[in-house]
Amino acid sequence: MKKIIAAVFLAGLTVQVSAQSGTNSPYSQYGLGALASQATGFNRGMNELAYGFHEHNQVNYMNPASYASVDSLSFIFDAGVSLQLTNFDENGNKVNAHNADIEYVAASFRAFKHVGVSFGILPYSNVGYNFSNTQNVNAFPSTSSPNATYSNIYSGNGGLHMVYLGAGWEPFKGIAFGANISYLWGTLNRSSTNTYSDSYVNTLSKNYTAQVKSYKVDLGAQFTCPINKKNELTLGLAYSLGHNLGAEPECSIISTNSQTSVSDTTRYVVSKAFEIPQTFGVGLMWNYNNRLKFGVDYQMQKWMKIQYPQLTTINGKTSYSLVDGQFTDRHKLTVGGDYCKGERYRGFFSRMHYRGGVSYATPYLRINGQEGPRELSASLGVGIPIINGYNNRSMLNISAEWVNQKAVGLIKENTFRINVGLTFNERWFAKFKVE
Repeated sequence: MKKIIAAVFLAGLTVQVSAQSGTNSPYSQYGLGALASQATGFNRGMNELAYGFHEHNQVNYMNPASYASVDSLSFIFDAGVSLQLTNFDENGNKVNAHNADIEYVAASFRAFKHVGVSFGILPYSNVGYNFSNTQNVNAFPSTSSPNATYSNIYSGNGGLHMVYLGAGWEPFKGIAFGANISYLWGTLNRSSTNTYSDSYVNTLSKNYTAQVKSYKVDLGAQFTCPINKKNELTLGLAYSLGHNLGAEPECSIISTNSQTSVSDTTRYVVSKAFEIPQTFGVGLMWNYNNRLKFGVDYQMQKWMKIQYPQLTTINGKTSYSLVDGQFTDRHKLTVGGDYCKGERYRGFFSRMHYRGGVSYATPYLRINGQEGPRELSASLGVGIPIINGYNNRSMLNISAEWVNQKAVGLIKENTFRINVGLTFNERWFAKFKVE
C-alpha cells in the first residue's frame, strides 16, 4: 500500500505540472487568471469552508494550524480531481465547454507530540480560453469591397502552482498555530491575433508571456473553547503574505505581411511585475457532540492597490508598463457544515459524512473600467468510508458544485463541477507488542 501511495503521489506531481488548465473561462485572460480553489476534498463538500475546521483524518491546507490535530498514528494522503461543464451566455448566444483537471495532491502526519506536518502541490490560478469573433470592416459595406471582414482570435493557457511544506503546533490544549511555506511557479501565456480578409492588410499579433518563480507564506491560528460537555466553538484565523513576484512579463507585437509572410517584431518587457495580495481570513466553527459541525468563513484579498502591466498607445507612442486600476479588493463569505452520526458506529450510513455549503464572492478584476463578475456558488457532498480487510480509516469525498458568475454587460457563466477526493489514512506509526 505504501508503494502504491508513493507512486500515485509522484504521478500526481508529474501530471499536475504538465496538465492543461482547469478552466475555459474568458475571464482568465485578465490578471493572474482565474483564481483556483485550494480546498481539499472534504472542504469542497462545504463549498471551501475551512478556517475553523481541524480534523484528525483530513488535510486542511487553508488553515495550517489544523495540522496539529492530525491523528498521531496516521499518515494521510489525499488526492483530488474534478470534472466540469460550463455554459457561457453572451447576449443570448450560448456555448458549452467541458474539461477535467487534477486539482491537488497533499499529505499530512504527526511529526512530534502536538506537532503535525503537511506537504503537497496545489493550484493558485488557471489560464485557459480560446475564442474569436468576425465582423464586417465597414458597418455599411461598399460596392468595392462588399464582403471585407476582420477577425480577432484570443487564446491563452498556463497558470500558477504551489509546492508547499507546512506545520501546525498546539502548545496548549485548544490553542494551535501553523504556517505554510510554498514555492510558487508557472507560466502565463496569452495572445490576440487580428486578421483581415483583404490580403493587402497585415496580420497583427500580440503575444504576452510571463514566467513566475517566487514564494508564498501562509499563517494560521485556531482557538477552541468548550462550552459544555457536548458543544465547543473554534475561532480560526488565517493570513497570507502579499508581495511582488519579481516577474518580467514580455509583450511581442508581430506585424506579418499576408502576401510575403515577412514579419516585423517589436518586444516590450516590464521588470518586477505581478504581485499576490495580502489575504485575511476569519472563521467560526460550532461542533456539537462531534456529530454536527457548522461554520462561517470570511475572506478578504487586498488586490486594489496592486499594479498590472498594460500595453497602451498615446499619440502614436506605444508603451508596456505597470498601471493602476486593474483590480479591486475581493470579499468572500461562506456558510456550511458537516454531519456524521459517528465514525465508530457499525452501520455504513451512520459513518458517512453529509456536507453542504454556499458562498458569495465579489470579483478581483476590473474589466473596461467596471467590476468583473460576482460569484454565487453552492455545493453538496458526502464522505464515504472505505472499509476492507486491512483498512477502515480511508475515505472517498465526492461533491457536486454549482458556480454562477455574472456582471452587467459581460459574459455569464454557469459551471457544474464534480469533485472527487480520495483520502488514504494508513496506520503507519503504531508499535505492536507480542506477548
